[in-house]
Amino acid sequence: MIATLFRWLGKLPLRWNHAIGACLGWVAWGLSARHRRLMRENIAGYGGHAEIDTGALLNASIAEHGKSITELAVAWTAPVERLYLLVKGCSGWEHIDAAKSAHRPTILVTPHLGCFDIAGRYLEQRFPFTALFQPPKQAWLVDIMQQGRVRAGANTAAAGAGGVRTLLKALKSGGNILILPDQTPSPGQGGDGVWADFFGRPAYTMTLLPRLAQSTNAAVFFFFAERLPRGEGYHVHIEPMAAPFSADKEIAAREINAMVERLVSMAPAQYLWGYNRYKHPAGAPLPPGPIV
Repeated sequence: MIATLFRWLGKLPLRWNHAIGACLGWVAWGLSARHRRLMRENIAGYGGHAEIDTGALLNASIAEHGKSITELAVAWTAPVERLYLLVKGCSGWEHIDAAKSAHRPTILVTPHLGCFDIAGRYLEQRFPFTALFQPPKQAWLVDIMQQGRVRAGANTAAAGAGGVRTLLKALKSGGNILILPDQTPSPGQGGDGVWADFFGRPAYTMTLLPRLAQSTNAAVFFFFAERLPRGEGYHVHIEPMAAPFSADKEIAAREINAMVERLVSMAPAQYLWGYNRYKHPAGAPLPPGPIV
């Protein structure tokens, strides 16, 4: 029943899908005290680094959070031809063209901002890539997600040692990979990380991305698909790294977070502020300051 409803959401015009998502965002806000606490605290932290109305940002973010859920039905089940048409523009593709002209492998990095699955579908029509992913907790979603992501030629690799080997192999053969940089590494599952500043608070940040870039001379690009108003579609933003990652892993982790901060500042209401980015994962060292 839930899977049928999910597929129905994928058939709706994007404007209707987003309207339903905005309503569901407010339902989730009302039902979960933990969700309300995380969003308030994370947006308050962001507000300390930007001259914004945090109240207005919170209200907008509640609706955007809901849209980020319902639009996955479109990203994973709608015909790929429809998905490509939903992207109305792209800024920064010339940087990727330059890297490919130099025959460099590429690492595509997208945070929990806008619709990363729509952005991924847009990129896959231009070149193949392998994406690192965490399986969803809802078992019924696993097959839908996998089928939706690989149907147009993209490959996936589950997070873990085997997935990392797959990514490294792809880069060493001159290929392309995709990573989310703001998922908290899990030392218990082999994930390595360090504490690095993210909007003024210590966040446990992956070391995998800099290691892959340094060992393969890959070009690194941060990107996201910004939702346009009234369900008009998306605009993909691509930002290259200004310089290679530092050899110091703490500095490199801060460089990752600085790039994420830069993208978030472009569409702050569309960041997933309800995600517990500041948690202390089991097995990680203590952070240098207070955490959620």
